[in-house]
Amino acid sequence: MATASSWVAKILNPKSNPLAAMHMKAISTRLRKYGLRYDDLYDPMEDMDIKEALRRLPPEVVDARNQRLLRAMDLSMKHQYLPEHLQAQQTPFRSYLKDMVALVKRERAEREALGALPLYQRTLP
Repeated sequence: MATASSWVAKILNPKSNPLAAMHMKAISTRLRKYGLRYDDLYDPMEDMDIKEALRRLPPEVVDARNQRLLRAMDLSMKHQYLPEHLQAQQTPFRSYLKDMVALVKRERAEREALGALPLYQRTLP
């Protein structure tokens, strides 16, 4: 099993696979055009772990995420992109959510292993 996961990691690693590097560059270009980060694409309505991780983040980080999403929606509706000088300043793969999501998933797995009730239940939006 460890060899299969290392094989998949090697294929997905942009440093060792030129196709993965091309894919990452294409995604980076698209995200820069709208001023988004990759973590902005996660939907809290689909995954309760994402929702809990966003709840635990500092308010200024969540506000910055919401501003990026609103700006991207506005640009998309206007059929425009960010100006070139602003696109150059964007950091689409700087993660702000990955560590908190990993912590929430570990806590949920630990609670399930101990037989405790879940921290949150799925509710209708």
